[in-house]
Amino acid sequence: MKWPEPCSFDVDLGTGLMTGTQTRYQKRLEDLDGLYADSTAFRARVATSGQDVVYDVTDHRPSSAPGDLITGVTRMSPGKIGDEYFMTRGHIHANIDRPELYFGLKGNGLMVMEAPDGETRIVEIRANTVCYVPPRWIHRSVNLGNGDFVMLFCYPADSGQDYAIIEKSNGMKLRILDDGNGGWRSVENPAYIARSRADVDALLASAGRVEGVAP
Repeated sequence: MKWPEPCSFDVDLGTGLMTGTQTRYQKRLEDLDGLYADSTAFRARVATSGQDVVYDVTDHRPSSAPGDLITGVTRMSPGKIGDEYFMTRGHIHANIDRPELYFGLKGNGLMVMEAPDGETRIVEIRANTVCYVPPRWIHRSVNLGNGDFVMLFCYPADSGQDYAIIEKSNGMKLRILDDGNGGWRSVENPAYIARSRADVDALLASAGRVEGVAP
């Protein structure tokens, strides 16, 4: 029998990248149309800085088999659109009963979480903070700092990502804004569309039914 090969990776905190991995993708500002509340400010920023990278992800994907793990690093640039801090697109796992673990390496930010029925939680993350995202929670990260926000993450290899759940609700329920005093505040998203009881029940009933999820 050929056993899976153990391996190790280095994280460069200067670049916020995990070296020696098979996968890397980037999201540039122009890729994030519709994410921010102030569309006028977004369009103006894209006109001058559309190619700027908002976040990088480098990860190791040994397989998609249940019981295996995907491990990687997310690096987020600092910045705001209007008063709203830079953020990731956010997702729920396609297999919604899969959790995720984050470990802060550099900078400071938030993990914004939302249950399918609209209940919300926010966890602050700094270097050496461990954040556990339980199964069934939508989650996205936000960079609050003036420098890069870097986190290690780990989740089951058969989790998959569902980004459409956020798009169908016109964003997440909470938005994270600069409070004007060196801190942050959360405000409700006025465009948010709550999921119906039937939608929530269908989502919960789908647990464990997704096979061959794409990365």
